Amino acid sequence: MDKYSIGIDFGTLSARALLINIATGKEIASCVYEYPHKVIETELPNGKKLTGSWALQDPQDYLDTMRAVLKGVLKKSKVNNNDIVGVGIDFTSCTMLPVDKNNTPLSSLPQYKSEPHAYAKLWKHNSAQKPSELIDETAKKGGYDLLNLYGGKTNSEWMLPKIMQIADEAPQIYNECDRIVEAGDWIVWKLTGQRVRSTCMAGFKSFWNYKKGYPENDFFTKLNPNFSNLIDEKLAGPLKNVGECAGKVTAEMAEFTGLKEGTPVATAAIDAHASLPACGISEPGQLLMIIGTSTCHILLGKDEKEIPGICGVVKDGILPGYFAYEAGQNCVGDSFAWFIKNCLPDSYTQDAKSKNQNIYKYLQEKAEKLHPGESGLVALDWFNGVRSTLMNYNLSGLMLGMTLQTKPEEIYRALIEATAFGARKIMETYENGGVPIKEIFAAGGIASKDSMTMQIYADICNRDIYVTQSSQSSAFGSAMYGIYAAGSEKTGYNSMEEIVQLGKTKKTCYHPIPENVKIYNVLYNEYKKLYENFGIKSSDTMAALKALKESWQV
Repeated sequence: MDKYSIGIDFGTLSARALLINIATGKEIASCVYEYPHKVIETELPNGKKLTGSWALQDPQDYLDTMRAVLKGVLKKSKVNNNDIVGVGIDFTSCTMLPVDKNNTPLSSLPQYKSEPHAYAKLWKHNSAQKPSELIDETAKKGGYDLLNLYGGKTNSEWMLPKIMQIADEAPQIYNECDRIVEAGDWIVWKLTGQRVRSTCMAGFKSFWNYKKGYPENDFFTKLNPNFSNLIDEKLAGPLKNVGECAGKVTAEMAEFTGLKEGTPVATAAIDAHASLPACGISEPGQLLMIIGTSTCHILLGKDEKEIPGICGVVKDGILPGYFAYEAGQNCVGDSFAWFIKNCLPDSYTQDAKSKNQNIYKYLQEKAEKLHPGESGLVALDWFNGVRSTLMNYNLSGLMLGMTLQTKPEEIYRALIEATAFGARKIMETYENGGVPIKEIFAAGGIASKDSMTMQIYADICNRDIYVTQSSQSSAFGSAMYGIYAAGSEKTGYNSMEEIVQLGKTKKTCYHPIPENVKIYNVLYNEYKKLYENFGIKSSDTMAALKALKESWQV
């Protein structure tokens, strides 16, 4: 009798469930469901208007979409839930939320429906820049060994800055909540009733280290006197490695989802990280770029290295026995979508409609006809701040070289090139830090669908880039973790390394074109000048503009 595993991938805008055969890795069925409230930026679900910069979500959307995709995939596949050996979860990170003692999000309580800090803060909520700067200042002044493994700076998207923002701006929420939790962990809590936390999420987003644990309590009290028991109270819970069994599906959640009561549930993974085993990556030196709304650059290493500008390193963070490194770009597909939504002339939209073409495809065809350097443009890909390697969310996007003759497709291509330049900068930072890159793999929606963008990446990075076989690699990787959580007696697999063999890459490989590489090297030198000038020497320019903008949003 065939056996199966389900991976549930919670992305920025939707959740996806994928059911795979555990013996062959064959994808049997999948189901996708969008979050009803998507990303909450200007108005809460009850109609309250928001001022300032927000990226929130309604946690109830996560439960509703999980129920929909699980029931959907079971219906499509016609697989009996008795034959499902395990379930894996991945989630965007750090997406976090405050909950009460019953694991109910505070945003679901009537008294907090109008309080934005009661909702889930999405990974790209980056309004906690001031708290992140205070963390850095406190760590350096106090001599705390905190930042060396995190690139030298705190990312405003991480757990602690977001907690500080809640405590500063809505102390009643901080005081009222029983726990503050990563959304991926919360889903595991809901499914199993066990308050297990992922070492992957804690390590990359909450300053947890396998040797030292969390920072000392006195460090937290210097940030806020009310933080003396932050770890023992708000962040309490046993820690387990990704893929380890966190618990089993409860009777209540079995009825809610259609899963069988007692089905093992894996400890949660970060969504991008789950793609790595899905690609069959199991060795140091194999870089994976998950290219979507943002890009995550993941690399395995044998040793723990301190690399300035790289967001973190966690032992056993993705695969047992290896150190997992993560770097990232905040704004990739999001910048392309922004341009198409806000900057295209109506004539382009109408022409695309007349040709019955998707506007992305229409613009891509125009951009693809351009040669490298032909537009005379170079851009900075900082439209949502910078994660790696500058780790500064006061920075913003820039386009240099525009004239009265500049066309939309030229700007569009320059935006794509800027993200590739940013990727190259990250690769160079890894290697300069002593973590070599032998092969490059790409996953995610853009990697699987956009051949022009992938060729540009190969040319700019001057490396072969292999594309993954599955277009839903995060869900596939989570399903693999579900197999691992089920145990060898049920699956026949004795290790995660054996399970990784189910992952594969396509034969599709983008090779750098020598004549393009030569021109892009020239453009990359100009990109680096802008990077140095606006990111380091004159970073206060963009910060001043952002502050001026925000002064009008109060």
